[in-house]
Formats: sequence, C-alpha cells, structure tokens
Amino acid sequence: MTIKQASAQGVQWFEDARFGMFIHWGLYSILARGEWVMHHEKIAPAEYEKLAGQFNPYHFNADEWVSIAADAGQRYMVITSRHHDGFSMFDTALSDYKVTNTPFKRDPLRELADACARRRDVKLGFYSSLLDWHHPAYRFRKESGQTWADYIAFLHGQVRELCTQYGSIACIWFDGDWPVQKLGTDNAYFAPGGSFEYDKLYDMIHTLQPDAMVINNRHAEPLPGEDIQGFEQDLPGQNSAGFNAERIYDQPLETCMTLNDHWGAYAGDENHKSTRHLIHTLVRAASAGSNLLLNVGPTALGELLPAHVQRLREMGAWLTLFGESVYNTRVGAVIASPEVVSTSKDNTHYVHVLNYVSDVVPLKIVPASVKAATLLRDGSPVKLELQGDTAALLTIPYNQRDEFDTVVKLTA
Repeated sequence: MTIKQASAQGVQWFEDARFGMFIHWGLYSILARGEWVMHHEKIAPAEYEKLAGQFNPYHFNADEWVSIAADAGQRYMVITSRHHDGFSMFDTALSDYKVTNTPFKRDPLRELADACARRRDVKLGFYSSLLDWHHPAYRFRKESGQTWADYIAFLHGQVRELCTQYGSIACIWFDGDWPVQKLGTDNAYFAPGGSFEYDKLYDMIHTLQPDAMVINNRHAEPLPGEDIQGFEQDLPGQNSAGFNAERIYDQPLETCMTLNDHWGAYAGDENHKSTRHLIHTLVRAASAGSNLLLNVGPTALGELLPAHVQRLREMGAWLTLFGESVYNTRVGAVIASPEVVSTSKDNTHYVHVLNYVSDVVPLKIVPASVKAATLLRDGSPVKLELQGDTAALLTIPYNQRDEFDTVVKLTA
C-alpha cells in the first residue's frame, strides 16, 4: 500500500517555521530528577502511581506559556501527551491514569490548544511515547492476560484522540522505538511485543490531519509516512550524542535540544545555555535546512524556569530584528565554517557572521548573481570584494558588528 505523507502545505509551513518549543512535563516533574526517573531508579508502577495524587500544577497558565513561545519567536509547541512513564497528560478516554484524575483535574493540552487557537501565531503539536512502562499490555502481558494487540489499540486510539479532539495540529512526535542494544539495557522497561503498525498509524494521522507532520525519533532513515528526519542534541550531520544518523536524507529536518542538561524538570541543573549560544544554534540549524525544537521542562507547579523564559525572550528580541534571515529560509549557498553560516530565500542570501578572526571575513561558494552586501539591521553597505565566481571577502569593522550575530544580506 502507498502510505500517505503530510500535505505540501504542511511541509512548507513546517520548513518556514524554523523554531519551536519542546515541553517535557508530567508526573516526573514532581520528583524533579528527569523524565526517565522511573526507569533510572527502577520505581515500581504501583509506587510511581502515587505521584498522581500529588499532581496539582495550580500555577499553570496556558495563555502565558503560548505568549512566552510567541515572544521567543517560536512558531509551534510540542508537548508530551504521554511520556514513557505511561501517564497521560490529557483527558483520554482510554486510561484512568491521566491528568484529569489528579487534584489538578484539568486538561492542560485542551487549554494549550485553545490558547493557540486564540493567538493563531503558534501551532500545537503532540509528543507520544511508543513505549509505556506502566501499561499492562506493554510490560505485563503475562500477568495481565492482555496482548500486544491490546497495546496497539491503546496507542493508536490515543493518537486518534489527539488528532480529532484538539483542532488543527502541527505534528505528532513519536519517541521510544530504538534498538535495545544501543541503550545497553535488557530489563523489562523495554518489552516490545511486535510491530507498532506504522503504516496504519501514519495513514490515520495524515487522513485526520493532512497538514500535520509526523516525526519518529528513531535516529535512522525515515520510513514511509514519516515527514521529518530528526536529530537529538546535535545539528544535522553531527553525532556527538552517539546515536544520530550522520547521513542527511532528502526530507525536512528538525533538531531538538535542551536549554540546560535535561528534558524534564531536574532540581539543581543550572547549566543553562547562553542566549548567544542559542542564537548561534538556531542559525546554524537554519543554515542546514533544519528547524530547532528547543526544550523547556516546567516545574510540578506548572511554571517555566525564569532563566529559560529570559533566554527565550532574548532570542525573540533578536528575531524581531533579524527574523527575515531565519523564517521562510532554506539552506544557504555559502559553505559553513566556525565563523560563518548562511541561509537563503529565493535569490537573496543571508550571511551570519558568528565569530571573527579579523575584520576580513572570507566566503566560499558565492552565487555569481551577488553584487551587493548590506547589513540586515539597517541597510548600510558592507564592503564586498568578489574573487571569481566562487569566493568573496567581506570587510566588517568593529562598529558594524552586532552583539550575537552580524547578518549581512547579499543581493544581485
């Protein structure tokens, strides 16, 4: 059978968006030791379930979260609907182990969907775990008498709920299908019983939400029905994390990264990346034709960390001035280096000068049509010396540089 893909309109929207917010939030936020705490500390499901009785994030404000994303210049948000711990952060009809059965009682995904609909400048997408450390049909089939088919019905059923009950969505972001040998684990926390039936799953999503993009964080070549190749904690083509596919395939790209060292809330993690580093990461991602999905891990009370909010808003202030060189752009023609990357839009090229060896900045592979260079921030001329058809020199004295990234616009 031919498996559907996202619509051309959905693909274009995604590649134009370039910047999104990832949100890891769940019961694990109470313990504040990361979203894998149940696995790492081998907490039994019955013991972990007790956290549901404590979950009451009364500071959560969906409009505030969406406003922060908009202030940051992020065009979409992706939130965990159910992480590997098996707890559903929405009012699913397929499980009682869910947020509406906690003291909080509310459906935060519904509130975020409504807040996004009111603003219209931020779209909402959903992370869905393929594995489940709690569900009896995933880990405890022998004890429960349930089958793998029961788990597939649950998994597919929850995705159907997400596709039919929350309006138009940006994407479905799958996670949890990795080779066991890469994880170095042989315990019951990874107990697949068969196929996830991706052909049916992806076709269902693309039928119900034709514009929604499907990504599966498998660190491998995308399968039919997957619309995005993803990278985790690495830019496309890099593999410092040790599990990313180094080959880049002919598909839209996305790299997801943490603002500090963890995805879920982690007490004491103060290793927050600087605004300069984050802006450089965003433009390096865009120069590679990739979106950046930047993660926040809200607290158990439903608050985003002030340090993260500050950095996000500083990124948004930068994008207010220089967003033309990021949004709606594609891979640049100038060869990337530690000092320079580039993006492009039709016949306009944007050179991002991130670091300086001297005032003279060499460029390799410059389109022959380029005749002029100006600063994007104010249109003032930049000295451009063409060297044949494939190289040029920019001269950028100190008084023409910007704090984080000097963006030079090359035009015919």
